[in-house]
Amino acid sequence: MTKPAAAKLSALSEGLITAARELAARVDRLRFAEPVTHLYNPLDYAWAPHEQYLRRFGHARKRVVFLGMNPGPFGMTQTGIPFGEVAVVRDWLQISAPVRQPANAHPKRPIQGLACPRSEVSGRRLWGLFAERYTTPDAFFADHFVVNYCPLVFCEAGGKNRTPDKLPPEEQARLFAACDEHLRRVVEILQPEWLVGVGGFAYERGEVVAEQVTVKLGRILHPSPASPAANRGWSAAATKQLIEQGIWSA
Repeated sequence: MTKPAAAKLSALSEGLITAARELAARVDRLRFAEPVTHLYNPLDYAWAPHEQYLRRFGHARKRVVFLGMNPGPFGMTQTGIPFGEVAVVRDWLQISAPVRQPANAHPKRPIQGLACPRSEVSGRRLWGLFAERYTTPDAFFADHFVVNYCPLVFCEAGGKNRTPDKLPPEEQARLFAACDEHLRRVVEILQPEWLVGVGGFAYERGEVVAEQVTVKLGRILHPSPASPAANRGWSAAATKQLIEQGIWSA
């Protein structure tokens, strides 16, 4: 690879890193009322593995960017990686970096990093599909990337997770403005042909951003175990959707 080409690839990952840092700082300034009592931002306390993810896999243009909602309690909340199920991050992505403790952790939602014994089912399903189809991370990331729309985790007094779509409209407006801007920058940096929403919420936020940038929109079923449809063979269903939309080949 020539020096100019290598510098261009490096510039892409550096652009993603700058955008993520700015998103982290912007959402850190936001305030949320009850029932949200505890707030986690993995882009702060789990920045080391997240930066490693961006540097290793975000250094080239992508054809497809998969977009999730926000961190799951046993995924990105623990590892700093979108849909970052611990075993996937450790064994398949081979990312290992220290995760600090957040300032205000809920006692029922401790941060254990890669030592977390719980499995994030959504992440296991999503990355499991990618590993099955592409075998190696390098083969997958040659054309694909995975990002979450919102970096924050919202926790209620009893420890229950609260998703961004359940926030009051005025809180959503401030949060979504920051997240929309970050997603727009990700698309401008990686220049994907497709932005694929993993679930309805992510697809809807992708629609908003697609009004400002040139990208095709796709959608797949969310792999959450809370979805009866996802529990009836999610991998086959998602693959079928991707092929039918022309995102993947049969």
